[in-house]
This record gives sequence, C-alpha cells and structure tokens, in this order.
Amino acid sequence: MKTGWQTKTLGEICDIERGGSPRPIQNFITADTNGINWIKIGDATASGKYIYKTEEKIKSEGAKRSRMVYEGDFILSNSMSFGRPYIMRTTGCIHDGWLVLHQPKVDPDYLYYILSSDLVFDQFDRLASGSTVRNLNIGLAKSVEIPYPPLPEQQRIVGILDAAFDGIAVARANAEQNLQNARALFESHLQSVFTQAPLSGVEGRGAGWVEKKLSDVCAITSTLVDPRKDEFLDLTHVGAGNIESLTGVFVELKTAREEGLISGKFLFDESMVLYSKIRPYLMKVARPHFNGLCSADMYPLAPLPNEITRDYLFYLLLSKPFTDYAIQGSARAGMPKVNREHLFEFRMLLPDVKKQAELAAQLDALHEETQRLESLYQRKLTALGELKKSLLHQAFSGAL
Repeated sequence: MKTGWQTKTLGEICDIERGGSPRPIQNFITADTNGINWIKIGDATASGKYIYKTEEKIKSEGAKRSRMVYEGDFILSNSMSFGRPYIMRTTGCIHDGWLVLHQPKVDPDYLYYILSSDLVFDQFDRLASGSTVRNLNIGLAKSVEIPYPPLPEQQRIVGILDAAFDGIAVARANAEQNLQNARALFESHLQSVFTQAPLSGVEGRGAGWVEKKLSDVCAITSTLVDPRKDEFLDLTHVGAGNIESLTGVFVELKTAREEGLISGKFLFDESMVLYSKIRPYLMKVARPHFNGLCSADMYPLAPLPNEITRDYLFYLLLSKPFTDYAIQGSARAGMPKVNREHLFEFRMLLPDVKKQAELAAQLDALHEETQRLESLYQRKLTALGELKKSLLHQAFSGAL
C-alpha cells in the first residue's frame, strides 16, 4: 500500500443500518402522489450510479416500520444484485434487502468507486459464503476493509477514474450501438426477402413465384420414439432451450442419457429444420448438422424435394410474415403454442429452388458477417469491462 495510506473498515468510516419492510407490504403500497418513495432494486439500473425516483410509494404508516434514507446516502444491495452500491438522489424508505451507509467520512465518489471494485466485492463474497442464504448483514458489512488515503489523494483518484470511466462509457455506447446496427442490418435484409419478394410477384416483377401452403413444401415425417431405448440413449437431444432466438445457434446440448429423458421424442436428421412451436415470438428455428432427438414441443420439418430448400425453409420460418401468422394462431391460456393444422395452412409466394438457393446463400453470407461483427463488438465490450476492473485495481493499490 502507498505511503501515507491507512486501512479502515466500513464500520469506522460510516454508520450502517438495515432497511425494514412493513408486512404485508401490499397493505402499505399507495397510489397517492404524497406517499413516501418505496425503493426497490428495480428502481436502479445495473450500470447506474444514482437512484432518482421510484415506481411505488408507501403510506406514512408503512414508513414507521421501515428505514428512511436521504439524498446523498449510499444504499447497498444485500441480496439480489449482491453488494451493488447506489447513491440516493431522492428520499424514501428501503426494505430489508438494502443496507444504508450514512455520513461517510470519505469522499462520496471515492467510496462509490471502492464499493464498486473487486477488492470490496471479493470481501463481501467471502464473508457471506458461509451463510445458507447469501446476503450481507450489518456486522459483515462493517468488517469490510478499504484503503483510506488522505482526502486530497482520494479526490485525485476520483478525478482520474471519472475521466477514464467517461471515456469507457462513450466507447461502450459506441460498441453497443454498433452491435445493434449489425443485428438490425441482418434482420432488415431477412425481412425484405419475405415481405418485398411476394409483393413483386403480385405485381408481375417476380416471374416464377408461385403461391403455396407450407403443407405443399414440407412435412413431418418423424414419429415419436422412446428415448430410453438403447438405440436412442446416446443421441443428442434438442429442446427449445437449446436454440438461440433468431440465430439458430445450438447451446448446451446433451444426450438423452445425460438428460435422463423418459417421455417420447421425435427423431430428426440433418436434412430437416427444427421449429419450436412454443412461444413463436421467440423465433427458435435451427438447421441441425447432426442426427438426434427433439422435444415433442418442436416440429422436425422435412423439406420436400424440388419444392423448397432446407436453407430457404429455415429463413422463411424466421421471417416476419410467418412469425406474425404463427403468433396469431397460437393464442391459448398459459402457453402460446402453434398447432400443426395452423402451421401447415401458412400461405406464401415461393420462387423456384434455384432462386431459393440464391436468396438463402445471400442471407447465409450476411448472417456470417453479422456473427463476425457481433463477436468483435462483444469482445470489445468484454475488454472495456476488464479495463474498468484493472483501473479500479490500480487505483486502490496505489498504482495510479
């Protein structure tokens, strides 16, 4: 540690108290604009520093059973977003999922940065690890140690971190916007293929486009099998949760044996397209590159030869016209689901298979480029997060 710096506990530099919850809370929530702000974790943002307002208010009787906090107070989540600090920019009451740090004997921004660092979080994590429910109590929070330089040094560190973090915030915003733009470009082109092409066919500009139903171009040829049988035990199983929305990327795949499957599953092969009939707005469609089993909540669709290519069918099922149609026919209590009859009644204008292959190849190329850009921007975002951690580590080890 740097010469002239001390080590102090949070209990030495501020008063720490726990929030309180009037119960049952629903009896104290009020729509009265004169009610007292009721501060919940949802009123904060993951990347935000301050809490400015609340969505709910409580009656004054509820405030008597809670804990008031004031502008400038620090509040610390002791359960959900564990150890995350926020600075109050309003007054209100906190429930017992918060700790409040009053009257810190330290620069407020310095305290915010140190509480946001791994140096403090690692202590929180270690101290709370022995409890059945991982949360912070007052005693644990008070015992956390922080580096305590003289006030001018605290302010110097804050100035450096403020400038650096402002630059990082701009770079992060740019990377996030670029990430959104890359995704939007692919989605825009995907939708243009299936919204503009049919129109051009109607107007006579799309020679060779023919109106067909989905049942004319693909079918479900698989039957349900028992995944407990020896011949199926080591086949890969695909459920809706194993497919990323829109991209069709497979995640966290396991075999029937590993999952301990007992209910009937569909066999599929790599000539098929898998479509999740549950919650069609999630757009979970995939082109398997292996043979396996899929959930009974998925349709293994086999393209009919010379009618539709597998790749074109894949993108058709991701298109807005089809998704809107599927959503309209899936309304049911509890779980939106597309039934077979509705699925196969979908009508579209379809080009010949040569044109299908051409359009699908264009979409594949754009999708590949989008994935490359997404990977690039995700790496940038990760690097920026690591840079913040590195700067905080340097700051509180005296290296800045």
